[in-house]
Amino acid sequence: MRRLLDLFSPDLQPLRLRLAGVVQSLQEQALALRQQALAQSLSDFRESVHEPFLFVIVGEVKTGKSSFINALLATGTEVVAVAPDPCTDTIQQILYGQQREEIVINPYLKKILMPVEILKDISIVDTPGTNTISEHHQEITERYIPRADLVVFVFEAKNPYRQSAWDFFRFIHQDWHKKIVFVLQQADLMEAADLAINVQGLTRHAEKLGIASPVVFALSAKQELAGGEESGFGPLRQYIQDNITGLDAGLLKLRSNLDSCRQYHRKLGEHIQLLKDTLTADRMFRQEVSLALEEQAQRSNKQIDQLVERIMSDYDRITGQGKEQLGKELGILPLLGKSFRAMVSKSASPQAAMQAFSAELEQTLRASFTQRIQDGMEEIADSIRQMAQIIDLKIKTNGGLARPQSDVFGDISDKRKLVLQELKANFSEFMGSAESFVGREVFPEAASFTPNVAAGSGMAVIGVVLATVSTLPALDITGGVISALGVLFAGGTIVLKRGSILRGYRDEIARGRDLLAHTLDSKLKAYVAHIRSKIEGNFAEFDQLLQAQQVFAEEQARQSTAIADTMDQLGKKLG
Repeated sequence: MRRLLDLFSPDLQPLRLRLAGVVQSLQEQALALRQQALAQSLSDFRESVHEPFLFVIVGEVKTGKSSFINALLATGTEVVAVAPDPCTDTIQQILYGQQREEIVINPYLKKILMPVEILKDISIVDTPGTNTISEHHQEITERYIPRADLVVFVFEAKNPYRQSAWDFFRFIHQDWHKKIVFVLQQADLMEAADLAINVQGLTRHAEKLGIASPVVFALSAKQELAGGEESGFGPLRQYIQDNITGLDAGLLKLRSNLDSCRQYHRKLGEHIQLLKDTLTADRMFRQEVSLALEEQAQRSNKQIDQLVERIMSDYDRITGQGKEQLGKELGILPLLGKSFRAMVSKSASPQAAMQAFSAELEQTLRASFTQRIQDGMEEIADSIRQMAQIIDLKIKTNGGLARPQSDVFGDISDKRKLVLQELKANFSEFMGSAESFVGREVFPEAASFTPNVAAGSGMAVIGVVLATVSTLPALDITGGVISALGVLFAGGTIVLKRGSILRGYRDEIARGRDLLAHTLDSKLKAYVAHIRSKIEGNFAEFDQLLQAQQVFAEEQARQSTAIADTMDQLGKKLG
């Protein structure tokens, strides 16, 4: 093979530096997204931008990879040990050096320096077998695939269908879209007809897995090392000459690296999409909470309307009956009887009779009101309890709040986990406290009220409403009537003033009705709004978190777009 055309031409240096900048931007974004494995892979990849062409040799153990490398380099010496322990993890990278030297980088990587001319322009990586038992094999092999400019997939000629090899092929092809050539090694161990069948079978299998026009070579490293002309290495070397070493290698190398950058960008894009999906799920959860609160608040308010309507119906019925009774009491004969009795007993005067009438009316109203409140508030309290329980259930069952992929939010992820933990804990505490449902801000009269019933049962609400609303001035209806009509009882002309008294009664009853209806409606609906606000208050930090997540997601999307634009511009320059 002739040497590569100037791999590091000064004319390409600005493009190479620009490409290195793309890699750095990708690495920074990987770190921001807490994708440590990708960040490490990108750190390794940055070095490859300034390195020679990289051939990565992959395949199962005992397929003859080491013999293949020795034959390809044609140094006359054993560059790679032919029979290494198949259980070792070692990746061997073969590079140019002025003298032969082996450098152990770490337990899993060894560099072999050789004074071989072709290694000035290419380097070769020999990877562990894809079917070996060590847990590190897959990981360390995958770290080199993104850096590869050509992947040589070596199969045993007798059996090119082993599952582990093709599983690894899918990773290479689907994740990285690398240029791949297939090698059937140890071809000398097969009859020509059987070998042709396996070549054809491998070709068809590769086509099914998405490789258009697969490049397959059947060869024998043993024959090549022995100097045999039928080894099959001639066509392979010609392919490398025609497609790699005989082309503008520097440009080809940059294109290969740019393709890898696009794949890294795609992988990071998947995490950014996950970030967006997580944000969308969090927003949807928050919207579901608000919608549930709105629906339950409307339900409670509708129940309040029905309760007020029933109370007002009772009010109209009882005060209507009182008006009829008052009209009868103001008749001529009843009044004459009362006036005669007044000579004997002062307590039997018309004024005293009116006070007795008023007391009876007030007692009837209060009894009716108390029963209605008792019955109606149980229903409303149950609705309010359901409002809180629905939100509690949403917090406990929402899978998006505990998704492990939330680390894509970078440093915000820690805050997110803490906020969600606190939300669950705080709302659980909220549900467990009867005080949460008292509503002292709405009912200041309940300042001394201490609920002693099951938390969240709604009975605390009923207790407060009965203890406070029942003492509202709106219920002092009869006192208002007496005060307004008292002057009309002065003198001895009550019969003549009968119409005025009844109109005064009617006006006072109407005024009291409006005040009672307004007070009940506003107080109870304010209580519902207050409980809703208290529930919403548990989400204050979560709402701040959503804002931070949105800012982070928008920034990562902007950076991703900027990197994509740079890669597109660089791609146009590279042709």
